[in-house]
Amino acid sequence: MRQSWLVSDLIPRHALSLAREQLDLFPGLVIEGARQVGKSTLAAMLVTGQPATCLSLDDEPTRAAAVADPQWFVTQGADGVLVVDEIQRVPELTLAFKADIDRDRRPGRFVLTGSASLLRVRGLADSLVGRVGRLTLFGLSQGERQHQRDDFVGATTAVLADHHDSDLVAFSSQVTRDDYVDLVAVGGFPSVVHLSERQRRLWHDAYVDGLVHKDLGELNRQYDPRRALAVLRVLAARPSAELVKAKLAQHADLPASTVTTYLDLFDAVGLTTTLPAWTTNLSSRQGKRDKSLLLDSGLATRLSRLTVHQLGQPAHSESFGAYLESFVAAELLKQRTWSDEEFELFHYRERTGAEVDLVVELADGRVIGIEVKASTTYKGDSFNGLRHLRDKVGQRFLAGFVLSTAATGYRYADRLYGLPISSLWSLPSPAL
Repeated sequence: MRQSWLVSDLIPRHALSLAREQLDLFPGLVIEGARQVGKSTLAAMLVTGQPATCLSLDDEPTRAAAVADPQWFVTQGADGVLVVDEIQRVPELTLAFKADIDRDRRPGRFVLTGSASLLRVRGLADSLVGRVGRLTLFGLSQGERQHQRDDFVGATTAVLADHHDSDLVAFSSQVTRDDYVDLVAVGGFPSVVHLSERQRRLWHDAYVDGLVHKDLGELNRQYDPRRALAVLRVLAARPSAELVKAKLAQHADLPASTVTTYLDLFDAVGLTTTLPAWTTNLSSRQGKRDKSLLLDSGLATRLSRLTVHQLGQPAHSESFGAYLESFVAAELLKQRTWSDEEFELFHYRERTGAEVDLVVELADGRVIGIEVKASTTYKGDSFNGLRHLRDKVGQRFLAGFVLSTAATGYRYADRLYGLPISSLWSLPSPAL
């Protein structure tokens, strides 16, 4: 079962350097994320050029062997690296890994991939906390698709620190509104980025079918696939809305008491994430409404049965704007993995009605506000929420950006700018 990996034709992943750093530090590395985002591919890149034994617990004989003799199973790496895909299929293996790591703390011995959070898998007795590094992998970022570095927060922070905001105003883009429609509809699953629209529909449908009829059932045998799909479709249809569980239950036609269960399941398999509400006071964030973000815009538009043609039509401009906002949020979450700046991502809304789509909070407490608009021109009222946030936060406010489908950069007022959405992956940033 020992093999050499050939990865010359694969798209390089920006998270690879961080994965190597963790594997050099810890006895093992757990790569988590949704199915089909490229976890196995990243593991292959990680062990290229060194002896590796690579196993998948999706394979029935391999899974049976793991269940029959876990202690023997985890020793197969010998002096190389043992790579085990879909570790959540046999959660009791983590106890065997724990025991083996406690006997031998050498770094770089194991790479484990999982489609569900190991902290939530049913029957898990030990999460390997403190013994392994962890890396959450998302679908392809736009920078990865174009083989270039993408770090919007790092790039804008560096530009503003050097007082070169003229570089922002001078930024221009050849990406059109129709191009953005295509990018939103495609999403980031590596398997679909080169497929036709018809092929993508088939792929997404098969993905959802496998998710609701297999993967979720492995986490919770009491759940109802029909209700899970109903909740998923409602989330997909409201991509930028605040999460109100009672309203979500009403739209999905199911008891409000069951909504949390389904939301937790979607989060566990890497399909969704929570976008918390931001306030100036950390303690007052409790009680604020979060957003539940479906991480792949292509999957979301398919669940809503919206085609590329429909998204590009004026009648669906509001829907397109909402999907565009979630697309931008997902790109920033991907970039956070390798960004030169440590940051958290929030949304902002006050009872007075003032709101900002996305708030980036840097490690030192400074904030960047981001509004996402589908329009091809910058309008003064698009900056209202950012201006309110700037005045409220004061010196902590680094900058506010309206990201739109416009072609050029724009300075609106003090620390307020307009930029094409493509600046997310096209602004120059430090090399990897």
